[in-house]
Amino acid sequence: MGSADRVLRRTAEAIEHITGICFKTGPPRQVGAELEWTTHPVADPSAYLRAGDLVEALGVHTPATLGNPHPVPLPGGGMVTVEPGLQIEISSAPAGSLAELHAAVTADRDTLAGLLASRGIVLGDRGLDPYRAPRRILEAPRYAAMDRAFDNAGHTMMGSTAGLQVCFDAGETHQIAARWAVLHEAGPALLALFANSPRHGWASARTAAWHGIDPRRSGPVPASVDPAVSWAHYAVHAPLLCVRREHGRWDVRPGVTMADWIEAGGIEGGPAGSGRIGGRRIGPRRQRPPQIIDPVTRPPTIDDLEYHLGTLFPPVRPRGYLEVRYLDTQPGDEWIAPAAVLTALLSGDALTDRARELAAPAAGRWHAAARSGLADRPVRRAATALADLACRNLDRTGLSAPVRDTVTGIVSRRLRDAVPGRPREDVSV
Repeated sequence: MGSADRVLRRTAEAIEHITGICFKTGPPRQVGAELEWTTHPVADPSAYLRAGDLVEALGVHTPATLGNPHPVPLPGGGMVTVEPGLQIEISSAPAGSLAELHAAVTADRDTLAGLLASRGIVLGDRGLDPYRAPRRILEAPRYAAMDRAFDNAGHTMMGSTAGLQVCFDAGETHQIAARWAVLHEAGPALLALFANSPRHGWASARTAAWHGIDPRRSGPVPASVDPAVSWAHYAVHAPLLCVRREHGRWDVRPGVTMADWIEAGGIEGGPAGSGRIGGRRIGPRRQRPPQIIDPVTRPPTIDDLEYHLGTLFPPVRPRGYLEVRYLDTQPGDEWIAPAAVLTALLSGDALTDRARELAAPAAGRWHAAARSGLADRPVRRAATALADLACRNLDRTGLSAPVRDTVTGIVSRRLRDAVPGRPREDVSV
């Protein structure tokens, strides 16, 4: 029996396993990115695509979720994935520098856009689909279980959102806590600075959708002196989203956590999901007839635990490396701006410490940042200070001078345009 098949009998075993894998230590050298977009017919962006439309466009790059068992990477090394609402994503290969990442992702994005254009499909440029109501198009047991479990916010998250993720090495042992902390503390300011999904009074309606599902699954990991232990406790006490089965539905009884499953050695049957997971609802609740699910009659394994970790979506998630998840997708090639800002702030221990000081006034203001963006004064002050610090240290990112100028221009424009009527000199960097 391999380690993945090892049965978990006590919650302490799960915590020990999680703390042992969540941060891989070593010199922080690599950076990666995941770029996601909604997809639209050029002729009518409000029309829904079929899964087959993407298969025809992507060819050998079609992902396994669309039936291709051997997908081929894009020229820059990125892999294509597809989300439930046919959002499309490039997951880059890890790069040795931000300059290498920029070159690879630019090449992959151009290739992807060309493939889609050949079939009359265009990439969206917002973090939330501005044309269509959310609709799950992909059929998979996991997505079906999510669809039945989530409320309207969850359905929006699944079918209409598009985000930018930037990934960094965790760092040496003595660096991990500060690097983890700064990504959280600067999060509200950077979320607001790069908000790109205005809807219903929200600067980042994409974030509103994510925050509208169960905060035990999508809220930030509580701060502590030991982020590995904090993440492990967050994970084992988060509700299960689904349990994989060879046959039938993957639904699980509401509220059951990984710790519950471990300690009980199984899960009782009961009512399936009915749009229950969601602390905030937009529009009427979907009414479904009650469904009864079968019990789980076995204890969880390490493999079940690791699958569960992939169903948790905090703003920053440890995956051996640090995965920043709170950014909206950016228009065109502008993803390089938030990636460069984050890279600069993590480019040295002293800079990271200074960034934490500047971020402190807005730390924890996730809701205010998503709702009001840079109109929130503490968030705006922190964003302006962090942008200034990052732009003065862009030479540490390895980007060429023209790209650094582009980044500075994007950041300056966002600070200026997000707060109409403020003097230009008050917000420039």
